[in-house]
Amino acid sequence: MGAPENFNGAQDPKFGNAYSGLYFFAPGDYREYIQVPLKQMLQKGKTYTVSFYASLAEDSDFAVKDFGVLFSHQMLKVPTKKNLSKGRLYQLKKNRHHVVEINQPEFHEDKSDWLVLKTTFETKGFEKYVVLGNLRDNAMTRKVRTKRKETKKGAYYYIDMISLLPTDMISKSQLKPLEFNKKYVFENVHFNFDAFDLDKMAKEHLSKVFDQIDGIPNVSIEVQGHTDNTGHGLYNTILSEKRAKAIADYLVFLGLDPDSVVYSGYGSSRPIAKNTTEAGRRKNRRAEFVLKIDDD
Repeated sequence: MGAPENFNGAQDPKFGNAYSGLYFFAPGDYREYIQVPLKQMLQKGKTYTVSFYASLAEDSDFAVKDFGVLFSHQMLKVPTKKNLSKGRLYQLKKNRHHVVEINQPEFHEDKSDWLVLKTTFETKGFEKYVVLGNLRDNAMTRKVRTKRKETKKGAYYYIDMISLLPTDMISKSQLKPLEFNKKYVFENVHFNFDAFDLDKMAKEHLSKVFDQIDGIPNVSIEVQGHTDNTGHGLYNTILSEKRAKAIADYLVFLGLDPDSVVYSGYGSSRPIAKNTTEAGRRKNRRAEFVLKIDDD
């Protein structure tokens, strides 16, 4: 999809610079799907968590609350523009599949923000492809009209950050208890020069931090981004804010309340090491956080 503006409205990406989009509901049972191969076939009897972000496009006149995730042994090649019904799926010989639905308690009508959708399931042991979309026909789709009538018929959702991870990867960590009003460095969150993306190690570390603070009543977290002194001061401030935002967004993605997460960027104004060596500059390309409790 074009980002932020496209044929169905405008939306800033939740992560990175782009996102996908598809019709979850449209006249005549018209449907669109995202299909991707997994890096490897899943092992039987394991518990996985599938999640993604969704945002309803501005020109949608309907919203839905059911989001289907289909796992298949073979790539699906179905000559239809309609929903992938059980009948159509069972006609695919020598293939195995199973469906996991994410059923939201409320209709996702927000056209300005992103909502994280997730569910946990047990693997069958044949999953090699994942398909995302609405598998129900129009009659069975739980839908509601949006507050104002739009020019296009249907429910079109932007999709960002699809994730499929073993549930035990986000199990409770064994780190020492964190103190409130004390500054900590995200030890395993490192940024390359002029970059703000999170690598696998960073995401694993953030998952552990999330486990430590998830569920604490009235807790909030402030994420602070920093850079080395290479480059223009204003540019570094913007870059450091992007680094802090990437971390804040991922913590919200994991499950923190968006209202409890704030971020800011300080550029190169608060170094913790000398910028005369690459090792020192790498230390300064860091992110920190402070936990606070709202006593009110």
